[in-house]
Amino acid sequence: MARMGLIVASGAALMLSACGSETSGEFTTADGEDAEYTVDQETGETSMTINGKDGTATLRSGADVPVDLPDGFSLVPGSKVITNTVVNQPDGKGTMVAFEASAPADTVIAHFREQAKDAGFDIQLEMNANGTMMIGGERAADGSSMSVTATAGNDSATTGQIIIGTKTGE
Repeated sequence: MARMGLIVASGAALMLSACGSETSGEFTTADGEDAEYTVDQETGETSMTINGKDGTATLRSGADVPVDLPDGFSLVPGSKVITNTVVNQPDGKGTMVAFEASAPADTVIAHFREQAKDAGFDIQLEMNANGTMMIGGERAADGSSMSVTATAGNDSATTGQIIIGTKTGE
């Protein structure tokens, strides 16, 4: 999956939802693709569709977007979803969930490390700096990628983010 497409589309949607003045519109991407977006002023949910030469990509982002992590992955029990972004592209799916958990950061990371390993991901990156822990890896079988960050909060809550990009047949 084009990782850049996930990042660009997610960033554009988040910027659009933040501006708050437009509830819908159309535009042309830098690559000349036609795109349209809507922002639900009541819930803050942003939706976007981009029609490109390789097919259609869609994005939904917001606190109430249903979490649909790949098989074998689940949030830490008791987590509260802050926002969820789902990108569907012709060559795969990307999911980015920002959450808050009552578990410590190392427990959050251990939870996702075990799930990633069970799902066939090779953990290639581990970091621990200034209260933030991170792991990242790839699944050699299909090139899918994942990363998780968890930051210990002052009030014993841990904030975190999981990003998983899965590929479909290429």
